[in-house]
Amino acid sequence: MKIELKRISVRDLVEGYEDNEDLGVIAFDRRLDVRPPYQREFVYKDKQRDAVIETVRKNFPLNVMYWAVQGNDSFEVIDGQQRTISICQYVDGDFSIDINGHQLAFHNLQTDQQEQILDYELMVYLCEGTESEKLDWFETINIAGERLTAQELRNAVYHGPFVSAAKKYFSKNNCPAYQIASDYLPGGLSPIRQDYLELAISWANDGKIDEYMRDHQHDTNADDLWQSFKTIIDWVAATFPKKRSQMRSVKWGSHHKIYGTDIYDPKALEQRISSLMGQNEVRKKSGIYEFLLGGESDTRILEVRVFEDRDKLAAYEAQTQEARASKISNCPLCAIGTNANSDRIYEFDEMDADHVAAWSKGGSTNLANCEMLCITHNRAKGNK
Repeated sequence: MKIELKRISVRDLVEGYEDNEDLGVIAFDRRLDVRPPYQREFVYKDKQRDAVIETVRKNFPLNVMYWAVQGNDSFEVIDGQQRTISICQYVDGDFSIDINGHQLAFHNLQTDQQEQILDYELMVYLCEGTESEKLDWFETINIAGERLTAQELRNAVYHGPFVSAAKKYFSKNNCPAYQIASDYLPGGLSPIRQDYLELAISWANDGKIDEYMRDHQHDTNADDLWQSFKTIIDWVAATFPKKRSQMRSVKWGSHHKIYGTDIYDPKALEQRISSLMGQNEVRKKSGIYEFLLGGESDTRILEVRVFEDRDKLAAYEAQTQEARASKISNCPLCAIGTNANSDRIYEFDEMDADHVAAWSKGGSTNLANCEMLCITHNRAKGNK
């Protein structure tokens, strides 16, 4: 790759600046593609954005930027998109910064202050090379402190019409995917960091994201991916109409794959959900949805509260005392019949606590409903 260092003034950089949600961002007299297909969305927070302008205002050096030479006197940003957009937005009047206790936009500055910013020179490396070399550079030298996410890197490797089309559904602020799914997905997921796109592909292709992007790189649209994602979210909304914060931790994609064709009564499910949400014994509330979808067969999903040691010990002592007096096993199930262990007295660590009345059938997790069983019988009893 051929690399040449150039000094580019802010005045020249912002000439012809335009930010179009669908068509991208251009600057430098419309010769610079600020957001080529493999680039991330604008992710700087206000503090980072303001710091760029303060650096320029004080004539401190910004980190060097990298542009790829495209031919015909045109370029695209390899590294420096966030700083470039911050500068262009400020000069264009999109935001203000605090200067001596006053919020001042570019147009509020004195003429000499404006000129100082416009005359500021950026250090830019112009890089000429193959498409693969540009992508290698992009992956290697992305902005320190704002590391690319795994999906942003995939977008770079498999850039093409599919990525561009998919971004319209999954990668914009308030995009369609966010509008229909934000109530059901973790709050930390960000469309502009490609989290929604990554999740949608993972759901559609059993977690094999790279393979999906490889096979669909040159698709002219992302309609199938959108429909796949929408089908899952529509199923969630129809099956569990009442929205709860606990829904955000549920793995809806895998649940739809297993239970998506089953028939459920939403009203009956809601009654059961409401009941389980109110039970202190249920420690993992988000597990309620999988528990109900699976027919309430595995209470481990709920991490049901276990008996306290003092209750287990009390139950053990009471059972053991009664068993010795009756010359039968202190495991109630071993004491039944004439098996080899019918009169065996187990040590405390050879037994475990079980609900007399199953928790799933309304039994409480307290001493009154606690019995000690030998480990073999406790495991065999399960949730019966």
